[in-house]
This record gives sequence, structure tokens and C-alpha cells, in this order.
Amino acid sequence: MNMTKPIEVPTISSEPLASVLRVLQLRGGDRDRFQADSLPQMNRVYGGQVLAQALLAASSTVEGDDRVPHSLHAYFLRGGDPNRPLNFNVGRTHDGRSFTSRQVSATQDGREILTLMASFQLRQEGLEHDSRMPDVPGPSELVSALEYFRALNHPVGKFLGKTAAFDVRHVQENLYVNASPDEGNAQQLWMKPRAEVTGASPLISRVLLSYVIDQVMMEPALRSHGLSWMTPGMALASLDHAMWFHRDFDINQWLLYDQESPSAGGARAMGTVRVYTEDGVLVAEAAQEAMIRLPKDGEATSKWGFEAPPVS
Repeated sequence: MNMTKPIEVPTISSEPLASVLRVLQLRGGDRDRFQADSLPQMNRVYGGQVLAQALLAASSTVEGDDRVPHSLHAYFLRGGDPNRPLNFNVGRTHDGRSFTSRQVSATQDGREILTLMASFQLRQEGLEHDSRMPDVPGPSELVSALEYFRALNHPVGKFLGKTAAFDVRHVQENLYVNASPDEGNAQQLWMKPRAEVTGASPLISRVLLSYVIDQVMMEPALRSHGLSWMTPGMALASLDHAMWFHRDFDINQWLLYDQESPSAGGARAMGTVRVYTEDGVLVAEAAQEAMIRLPKDGEATSKWGFEAPPVS
């Protein structure tokens, strides 16, 4: 084993999705070691980006196109600097007749920021059933977050309007700046890329879902407590993340995210989601635990608060 070729990520010209696809493209491959850069979006590396890059690194070491990832489990260990390169070291933990597993360590300047285990399965026939999609308005009946950003006289609106690569349409009120009157521990939203990802294979669709899903996993927890992403002093950071891919899907199509936060306690909150196609097929699920802190004085005591950089 000497050189492993990184999987090719499709390229398009339409921004801001083009920048996402470029940054997901790995470099290197010597002894299953890869490198990548980060999007200059936040004051720290976006967790979904590292998750997607780690999944791509693991996938690059799996031979053939007949094995796709069916699950992943990851721990976010520390924040990363978006101005420094990332390194991904893949361990080939198991190669079986039906299942393949890989372990990935993502590091920056010699410090581990994420560890991931991914499992791949040879395509096989078997028993079939799934859960029913909830009855909610379709995406054409809902307001796009992009329209909301354009009308919002706020730095966060300008930032998200310029950098958001996916069109998001909440069934309930969104939580970008203000808390929603629709409190409760559940919500639904539709999402798809703002431009067509040509050549989006089943693997690339899984990678892009891994990338974007981290953006919304904690919203049901915020909604449960009357919070928004801009709640003063709130500190939030993903701790761990698990995903299961049940069936192939096309990331270019509208997907419904049916979300819930079943528990919060000890400065941690849990988020779960089921992902359906527009015709009601369950294609993926995810679960995540995150740290959420609300200092009594309203001042963040952690560096994990949301901070939008200035938009020129």
C-alpha cells in the first residue's frame, strides 16, 4: 500500500455550493493519509465539513463502487482553525465479504479534532420496511430561508444569504435570529442544494447529507426552550454524531428532515432526525448530542458561540 487516490468530488460553477464542493476535495493519499482545507465561514471549522471530509477519506480506501457507507459514528474532540489545513489518517480496520469498516482520525497541527468509524456494505437484497413520513406542507408551499435572509436587516442575514449552499424551508418558524412562538421538541424542514450537483453518485449524496445535516440537528432543542441561534451568551458545540443510510437518494431532490429533541440535561441536548424523499421514502437517520450552555449573566464563557464574520 503506497498511494490511495482520493475520491473525485463533482465540480460546478455556481456559488456558494461550488466552494463547498471544492473544499470537500481531498489531497494526497500516501499511506492512506489525506489533506484538506476549510471554508472560511465561522470562527471555527464547521463540524459537518470535517465529518464529510472524514467520510470521503474512509470511502477512498474502499475498493469498488459496490460498497457504500451505511453508517458512521463520530466524536468531535476539539474545535479547529479554519485557516489551518486538516489531515485525515485512515485505518483499514476490517475488510469482510459483506461489510468493510474504516477508522479515521482528523488532526490539525498534530492535535486530534475528530475521530470517525464508518461501515460499508456490499449491495444486497433483504427485508424491506420503513416509517411513514409525517403529513406536512410541501417545499413549494413554504418560504425559503434565502428570502428571509434577503429581507433581514442583520449581519447574520447577509452572511447566511451569501454563504448558505442549501435552500432550507422550515415548516414552523425558523430560529435564525428570533425564538419561535411554536415551542415544542419537534420540527420539520425541507432542504436541497441551491444548485444542481452534476454527477452526484450515491456516495456523494451521502457525503453532502453528512455535510449539511449538522447545521440543523440542535434546532429542536433550541425550539423546546424558546431559544434562537442568536440567543445572547448561548454556547453550543457538537459532541458526537451518528448516521445511518438506509437507501440510495439524490441529494439534488427535496428531502424532508423530521426532527425531535427527546432530552436535554447536564448542559447537553440530544437531537434526532429522520430524512425522507418527497415521495415519502425514509432514506437516512441521524442522532447527535451537543453541549448547550446559557450563562446566567448572558455573557458567553466559551468560544463556541455563533459569530458571523463581516460580509463585504
